[in-house]
Amino acid sequence: MADSALLQRTELPRPNVTLADAKVIFNEFYGFSGTIRELGSQQDRNFLIDTGEERLVLKVTRADYPQPELDAQNRAMEHLRNLDLGLRIPEPIPALTGEYIPQIEVGGQYYWVRLLSYLDGEPLTRQKYLAPEVVASFGDVVARIAGGLKDFRHAGLERELQWDLRRAGPVALHLLKSVADQKQRDRIAKAMIMAVKRLQPLASELRIQAIHHDITDDNVVATPNATGRLMPDGVIDFGDVLYGWLVADLAVACAALLHHADGDPFYILPAVKAFHARYPLSEAELKALWPLIVARAGVLVASSEQQLSIDPDNDYVLGNIEHERTIFEVATSVPYPLMEAAILDAAGMLPDEPELMMSHPLLPSLAPADFLLTDLTVTSPDLPRDTWSDQEIDWKLLARAAMETGVSSTRYGEFRLSYTKPLSPTPPATFALHIDVCLPGATEAFAPFDGTILLDGHHLILSSPELSLHLDGIDCSLEDGATVKAGDAIGTVAGAAGGVGGLRIQLCRDPDLVPPLFAKPQQSAVWRRICPSPSPLLGVGVDAPAPESKALLERRKKSFAKPQKNYYVDPPQIERGWREHLFDMNGRAYLDMVNNVTILGHGNPRLAEAVDRQWAMLNTNSRFHYAAVAEFSDRLASLAPEGLDTVFLVNSGSEAVDLALRLAWAHSGHRNILSLLEAYHGWTVASDAVSTSLADNPRALETRPDWVHPVMSPNTYRGKYRGEGATDGYVEAVTAKIAEIEEAGGKLGGFIAESVYGNAGGIPLPPGYLSAVYALVRERGGLCIADEVQVGYGRLGHHFWGFEQQGVIPDIITVAKGMGNGQPLGAVITRREIADSLEKEGYFFSSSGGSPVSCVVGMTVLDIMRDENLQQNARDTGDHLKARLEALGQRFPIVGAVHGMGLYLGLEFVRDRETLEPATEETAAICDRLLDLGVIMQPTGDHLNVLKIKPPLCLSRESADFFADMLEKVLSDGW
Repeated sequence: MADSALLQRTELPRPNVTLADAKVIFNEFYGFSGTIRELGSQQDRNFLIDTGEERLVLKVTRADYPQPELDAQNRAMEHLRNLDLGLRIPEPIPALTGEYIPQIEVGGQYYWVRLLSYLDGEPLTRQKYLAPEVVASFGDVVARIAGGLKDFRHAGLERELQWDLRRAGPVALHLLKSVADQKQRDRIAKAMIMAVKRLQPLASELRIQAIHHDITDDNVVATPNATGRLMPDGVIDFGDVLYGWLVADLAVACAALLHHADGDPFYILPAVKAFHARYPLSEAELKALWPLIVARAGVLVASSEQQLSIDPDNDYVLGNIEHERTIFEVATSVPYPLMEAAILDAAGMLPDEPELMMSHPLLPSLAPADFLLTDLTVTSPDLPRDTWSDQEIDWKLLARAAMETGVSSTRYGEFRLSYTKPLSPTPPATFALHIDVCLPGATEAFAPFDGTILLDGHHLILSSPELSLHLDGIDCSLEDGATVKAGDAIGTVAGAAGGVGGLRIQLCRDPDLVPPLFAKPQQSAVWRRICPSPSPLLGVGVDAPAPESKALLERRKKSFAKPQKNYYVDPPQIERGWREHLFDMNGRAYLDMVNNVTILGHGNPRLAEAVDRQWAMLNTNSRFHYAAVAEFSDRLASLAPEGLDTVFLVNSGSEAVDLALRLAWAHSGHRNILSLLEAYHGWTVASDAVSTSLADNPRALETRPDWVHPVMSPNTYRGKYRGEGATDGYVEAVTAKIAEIEEAGGKLGGFIAESVYGNAGGIPLPPGYLSAVYALVRERGGLCIADEVQVGYGRLGHHFWGFEQQGVIPDIITVAKGMGNGQPLGAVITRREIADSLEKEGYFFSSSGGSPVSCVVGMTVLDIMRDENLQQNARDTGDHLKARLEALGQRFPIVGAVHGMGLYLGLEFVRDRETLEPATEETAAICDRLLDLGVIMQPTGDHLNVLKIKPPLCLSRESADFFADMLEKVLSDGW
């Protein structure tokens, strides 16, 4: 039983010291004056003074605490400050008398006071989300402090403290007397009893040393790094320093992290790994870690409830109690064996998996050759379209397979697409920890090992000390509690003989655990050790192969050219899509908010059927005579303004731009081309030449050929000219550039620009800009090229073509991207006389651009866009989404502007709305965080500080809201 003095301390209220009292103490004992405010504390009073030159913290402690304990805290800080830990530690400051811990009297009560330097920064407790690198850094900080205190000695460390986790059980049970809620009291008591039970056999092996014992998110001070993330670099509040279990220091920190974990206890593992890397723990200490975390959680909740019963106005406790309740909920949400294995695995100390001992098959009447395996993974051919969303699809496919051989089985260890959850901020549990078998009813089952029968309806458990077999769908005539030997009959599959029955089979190494049927992907490696595959019971290999995404990425890097980048440093392996959703190999669904290539969305069945039909008939090049090329060319020409009646079909947007430039040269007879700064037009020699986006080519401005003449970017958000009058300024820049060309004796061949500034984030051009520039260019015999590859083809919603927003008609239109929904397909639309100008340079064709398959793809895309009203959806859903994003700008200063229209939007992030300093690193971190939450998003713009929002045009309002909600979550919680 805990010492009575210790238990009495748990009932002490805070010192009765006011701000006025603190002002007197600061002045009379330390000679300081300034602005004073109170800081939070559980049982002390802490006051912050700002003298104008420095900030200091006054700590007032009840005299019930012996002075040597307070001296130990001061000496511990001095000890750590003298070490090269790379951390900021408060400095104890003496009173005017030279004392470090003078005693004072306030209102007839005696208190100890201390003065410490104040550490600038922010506590992590206010950050709801902490990135894995922050969590790892947190664990490393704890290890550095623990390592620094390893050799620290002081008599004041031998103390009785309610927070000492060696005494957690009796302390919590004492505190529980103040918990009014009977149900909550019982839950805490049960959790504490279980934690202490698991700790008892390990206690003698746990190292004891001086520990801080309160390195929490409240007591770690952090400063922002380049991405804006708060990184821990200082530790405060040494009020709980004592001799205690070394691993308890890590347990306290991990418990504090759990209220940031969004319900995932594995969230702490980077901290465990980082601590162990710097200050290695023993196997016993690692096994004790989770029980200690649970114990800490129980003490926290019980202590806060008790403190509020005696000090109901304690704002510090009131502000923390919800966090502490969350910590307790997460800590008690998972079984001990799972977390023990996860922690050992994180430390690289997980022992080899023990061999399964099976001496008899479960279903000996079934031959392994009889089993037909189903495939329920992301790549399954049996899950076309959105059949994966059918809640009964697993059993439907199982039953269909059983019709062929009489026996079919699902596979253990497969990530089932049928359990995915689109528009979910957390990965669903998709990893199958069991096997489902469809087989003849009344098939006899036998015990594969010795054990005890436990019955619950049709659920049977064969339990032994090392392993339990869980069966659903068994009729058992044995009594509950009956013991059986391996090979004994244990029942028959439910269902009549000759009929069809179903059997669910699962193994578990923990006899006290009722395991889940599915595990979340991030927990699957540990869960499969607890619930090994039951396939040995059947004598057939029914395990699904593990995805080899990392090995595949290495193969890509080995054979795929390095300049061909992929999204993300650690990209998910995407193998399936449906409408605006993408699915990785773990069955995780992502909302695709960047894929302007697939304008219709992914997996469109109508398009797939049309392509399949045409491929089966013919595919060749456009120099042959066939109907599709004529029909598609007519369709495209009819979409363009009157007079633009001639079509070239090519393979891509880059080729379309390249061809458009050749047409301008051929028709005008001149080489010089005007282009815009900050623009991207393609990757071929010519299209790259007129591209000036620094994000795509950091050397763009210094490597342009002499026929390219970039002009000032008409960026109305961060350009030279903004607001009214901006158009005139930007047009004058074009006039000046033309004059420069002409003064050098050159003639103008043409001008190319995106009709909306796509790569800069969908920024609209200034009103009347294209009209004025087109007139200047045409006066000099040049041609005007509208690059609609990204922004045209209905994406803007309000207009089919981007140039319609400016009220102009170009001489040449280039288009690609969405017109093929991923099929290589692009086009140039122009006037007949311009097209004919190319004849003097020879003929032109594109091998697959105008092929029968490409033409059928193009026409089917247009049909679906029309029939499904996708341009109207782009307008309506896009306007709704833009309004949601603009509302975020009212709340979050990092949101500088929302550009664009329809479903081509750009959300620009800035560090300062006045200077417009781009938030480049923050934008990258936000995109990474959005990926965690199930959203595919990437940055764009010269500063890579704009979210390029250009999803498939089938984007639903629900999906648009999910994106806005997740973005709001990131901006609110941190990244």
